[in-house]
Amino acid sequence: MKEFNITVVTTNNPKIIKLEANHFLVKGNYEFKNIDEAKNSPLAQQLFYLPFIKTVYIASNFVALERFDIVEWDDVKDDVAQQLVEYLNAGEPVVNEEAVTKKEPITVYAEVTPNPAVMKFVSNKRIVPSTYEFKNIDEAKDSPLAKELFHLPFVKEVFMDENYVSVTKYEVADWEEINMQLREFIRDYLADGKEVVTAEAIQKGKETIEQKKSGTDYDDTSLQIIDILEEYVKPAVAGDGGNILFQSYEEQSGTVSVILQGACSGCPSSTFTLKNGIETMLKNMMGDKIKEVVALNG
Repeated sequence: MKEFNITVVTTNNPKIIKLEANHFLVKGNYEFKNIDEAKNSPLAQQLFYLPFIKTVYIASNFVALERFDIVEWDDVKDDVAQQLVEYLNAGEPVVNEEAVTKKEPITVYAEVTPNPAVMKFVSNKRIVPSTYEFKNIDEAKDSPLAKELFHLPFVKEVFMDENYVSVTKYEVADWEEINMQLREFIRDYLADGKEVVTAEAIQKGKETIEQKKSGTDYDDTSLQIIDILEEYVKPAVAGDGGNILFQSYEEQSGTVSVILQGACSGCPSSTFTLKNGIETMLKNMMGDKIKEVVALNG
């Protein structure tokens, strides 16, 4: 068994000392701010039991420690070094490197939408199997990512689909001030491999889709409208960070009701899109059956 010796090295920062070992300790570089972050490092956890330890850094052949102001290093550094020597020579683990989750390479870019209150954050990987919309933190109980986003004071609503997250902000904030923060937050969250929506939410979504397919008795005209929306309209509104759902068709008045979600919900240009886009398309493709398209915000 290797016999460890420790050399105490001062640094340019009086709050930080380095404890250099005569053998390598780890392959990677690690920083722990508290005992909870150190769950994969038994050594760091042990050090955090010392009340004056603020941060633990472990890399190659050294451990660097940052202290709180309640002590001076001259008063405790020898005792800490002795404790480290005894720990290492007892063969105790430093970091369980196999258990440390490597971050997945994720890129996220921000994309403006027709709705000035909504920004679309697009990932290079698929993050959810279907659409999810959350108007507040209570609705987000099945989405850990949405719940964390709602803790940011400027986040009003969250919408997710396939590979992107659309965030609706309150007017108190400008995108120039929060765009970078949101993009990096979402990127880091995804890179850490955290859960976006729960397994229960995914299963509910599947069941809802199946119920709609089997339990809804649409007439032929409604089915034709749904097909047109799915093929021609949904891809376009998804590109703008939103979604459109068929609600109903009233044969007598020729009125089609749809639900707008994400960036489309409450968008100033949505009326123009409905009248000059969707309504015109349905009239051209279905003739006199369609008189008007009205929208309900999701």
